[in-house]
Amino acid sequence: MKKLIYILVALIIVSCANEPKDYVTLSGKITDKNSDSVVIRTREYSKTISVNEDGTFSDTLKIETGIYSFYDGNESTSIFLKNGYDLKITLDTKMFDETIKYSGEGSENNNYLAEKSLVEENIFDIDKLSNLDSLGLESKFVEIKEELTTFYSSNQNIDTLITNPSLRNLDGMIGMYKNYIGGKIALKKALPKGALSPEFNDYENYKGGTTSLADLKGKYVYVDVWATWCGPCKAEIPSLKKVEKLYHGKNIAFVSLSIDDDRSHGGSWEKANEDWKAMVADKELGGIQLFAPKGWSSQFIKDYKINGIPRFILIDPNGNIVTAEAPRPSSDELIKLFDEENI
Repeated sequence: MKKLIYILVALIIVSCANEPKDYVTLSGKITDKNSDSVVIRTREYSKTISVNEDGTFSDTLKIETGIYSFYDGNESTSIFLKNGYDLKITLDTKMFDETIKYSGEGSENNNYLAEKSLVEENIFDIDKLSNLDSLGLESKFVEIKEELTTFYSSNQNIDTLITNPSLRNLDGMIGMYKNYIGGKIALKKALPKGALSPEFNDYENYKGGTTSLADLKGKYVYVDVWATWCGPCKAEIPSLKKVEKLYHGKNIAFVSLSIDDDRSHGGSWEKANEDWKAMVADKELGGIQLFAPKGWSSQFIKDYKINGIPRFILIDPNGNIVTAEAPRPSSDELIKLFDEENI
């Protein structure tokens, strides 16, 4: 009888061991972590996982099969999850996309996703593509479509929930980049390097009085077009402060030009102006802080064809355009540009 019981128990154990998990086991280690937690999320789902002091984390998730965002508090990547996976992640935040690796059950699909991200980032090199003319851009995007179609179809082991949407959305993605880069090419043609810069005249200066572009002749002028309500603009403030400090005493003026207007401040120009002054004071903004008199309708904004912010412009000491769309302060390309100009 005891022998029979042992056999039955053993069979139950084996049966349970063979039963597929109805959850994902997710663990890993983050070098130079950005936060004390990571978040797995879609529009319908969100799970926060604590990250230990040494960068390790581990948890289980019961989810619907699909692609999720893995967010570490600063950057994010796509991750494919399916109940039954036992997935391990390693990454270094200093080189987030380049170092993220997966091991364990489900790793093949996710290493493919990581490679896909790098391939797309490399192939849609905005700076290189923006140096083409319109005909060259059309030809290049034909090549890009062929290259990405081949890549998306290259590994038959990858789940079709990953590859099918990639193939299906390829034309839309290319169209989006084509329009964006086409706009950059058109901007360069309309406002080329060496052309006389459009001017602003008698714009209110936070420190008192007014300032015109002509007042800054003899210096390079780095213009930051922003607004108090613009999240991406405010995200650049810490980097802008660092660049201003780095180039203090150099032959360059840093001008922050607010385009706050009545439409974004309850219909009141007075409120727009007050909010601008309050943020300049609260954030202890440096450089030359100016207020565009007509917001989006200011002539300088129209002349530089600005339809989205933040926007950065570099003007040379003679009042000529260096670039109508300069790199952001957070970009390493800005210092390279300054070095090229011997600032």
